[in-house]
Amino acid sequence: MTRRISTDVAIIGGGLVGSSAALAIRKAGLDVVLIDKGFCGAQASGVNYGGVRRQGRSPEQLPLSQRAHRIWPRLRELVGIDGEYVRSGHLKLARTEKDFAKLEAYAETVEGFGIGLELIGGRALKARFPWLSAEAAGASLCADDGHANPRLVSPAFARAAERAGATVLEHTSVRDVFSTGNGFTVLAGDGIEIRSRMLINSAGAWSDRFATAFGEAVPLTRIYPSMVVTEPLPLRLPVSMGEQGGGFYGRQVARGNYVMGGGRGRALANPDFSRPAVSAASSVMQRAIALFPHLANAQVIRFWSGTESEMPDGNPVIGPSETTPGLFHAFGFCGAGFQIAPAVGEVICELVTRGQSTTPVDAFSIGRFREASAHTATSL
Repeated sequence: MTRRISTDVAIIGGGLVGSSAALAIRKAGLDVVLIDKGFCGAQASGVNYGGVRRQGRSPEQLPLSQRAHRIWPRLRELVGIDGEYVRSGHLKLARTEKDFAKLEAYAETVEGFGIGLELIGGRALKARFPWLSAEAAGASLCADDGHANPRLVSPAFARAAERAGATVLEHTSVRDVFSTGNGFTVLAGDGIEIRSRMLINSAGAWSDRFATAFGEAVPLTRIYPSMVVTEPLPLRLPVSMGEQGGGFYGRQVARGNYVMGGGRGRALANPDFSRPAVSAASSVMQRAIALFPHLANAQVIRFWSGTESEMPDGNPVIGPSETTPGLFHAFGFCGAGFQIAPAVGEVICELVTRGQSTTPVDAFSIGRFREASAHTATSL
């Protein structure tokens, strides 16, 4: 038997972007069906580092990031939990003068966005953060950035959307999707047919399949960020931190565990899945020990990898389709979508309900790849 569902909006992908969009759209009064092939929030949204940072983002992303910055303190109001969200500050370390110059240049570039960067020279850095053992030319501090627990936050948005009246279909793979001329049909799971007026493609590392189905092929590649977690240790790291160039990032949670990343896992035979690479995990630990010698004898209690999508220009795809009315894309966050995802959900809701967003997202149009391809072909 076929189960038929009619709705205003169907969302493919129940990660943090899709789930936050479902919640916002349902609150706007539209019917919505959220579809995920596994558990909502269990892919990249639930296994990432948990950084809630504005620092280091491209200028194009900062208006969106600032919007998200105003949402994060409202998590309990929105989804019923605080998600262990803490505005700890985000410290970006420059090991060399060349790297510090890059931090200075970035601070000058984003000065007008109001993210409050503070540049700290090497001597002042040691005086202010005596727990830093590594030699450094300086750092950049964004005092109001922070971190949260993705394993709590991401599923909570899907559950909040469900409480608000959204239909949430987990363990439901999409078999086919097509335009009907006045809407869309999604064939999913074992005999489920969803008919919707509008469709959102927020399928993460699998979004290129659905974009291609509507004539919008994109140069999406898959990456497999890898995380390492230590046993609980005495609290010594008060900020979330990273290094210029992205070689290492780490934070310490309230229970005392260090959560660290910087390496990449490896794909399995089925590229939907990956495994942490021992060499990558070892490299992360060696970098950690260089910064925090007290970790030399710490026990690693778990490590993991997830599947994420990456775009060649480092920016996501957000906005309406250029081939199919009623279709919207939101994917390709390059391992840095956790902080901005709640704002992306609101933006998608605005596009669906009003036809335009109050936050600029033109830089993230899917058409930029078509234009780049056309330019390359012309040049040849």
